[in-house]
Amino acid sequence: MLKVSIITITYNSELTLAETLDSVINQSYQNIEYIVVDGKSTDRTLSIIQSRKNKISKIISEKDNGLYDALNKGIAMATGDIIGFLHSDDFYTHTQVIEHVASAFENSKADALYADLWYVDREQTDKVIRTWTSGNYKHGQFLNGWMPPHPTFFVKKECYQKYGVFNLDFVSAADYELMLRFIHKYRIKLVYLPEVIVKMRVGGKSNISLKNRWKANQEDRKAWKINQIKPYFYTLYLKPLRKLIQFLKK
Repeated sequence: MLKVSIITITYNSELTLAETLDSVINQSYQNIEYIVVDGKSTDRTLSIIQSRKNKISKIISEKDNGLYDALNKGIAMATGDIIGFLHSDDFYTHTQVIEHVASAFENSKADALYADLWYVDREQTDKVIRTWTSGNYKHGQFLNGWMPPHPTFFVKKECYQKYGVFNLDFVSAADYELMLRFIHKYRIKLVYLPEVIVKMRVGGKSNISLKNRWKANQEDRKAWKINQIKPYFYTLYLKPLRKLIQFLKK
């Protein structure tokens, strides 16, 4: 049975964290290593974590250098065959998610898996705002603005060991850079799980304002440059356009 490490990073996440933690703790799959990396929260986050400490494999709480630094700490701590992330605003859609993920890895012998995602209202989480349907991947789709939703992205630990972790030179697009590097540049073997496995509350850092969206676009350009890959002239315009189309798929 494959061991699946799931990493949740937190910082002052008291309003949503309990639902995140419980959606992992209540999974039916029996071989989960759950790692929680807290950035030295000052609200009730730590007490929420401690109330579930018997169901969490590893907990650390210390200052970090941002989101991706915390994720890298989690990767370094993980001992699973497969690593996935569930942020403190997100939660799994049902209790068999990791069971389905592990089964797809076993059947496909893939290096990584991705699935579909719902963006939901922060308060009314049954209200779907956007539907991110990934579809099957063919090499070259990154050139057409494609990317999988990172919260649904599970990767074998050996890929991080071989191709590296999150690049801390990025503020908001290190997840895009990592997936571009793994999938497009190094062509790891992917499998698509055609179901919605994560609900993500609206309000992601790169999408809060047009200014942040512009900054994210600049980071996307940087991701191609540092990997010494040239996008098409329209690649980085299609990427946000694909997100707009998701609003039509409720």
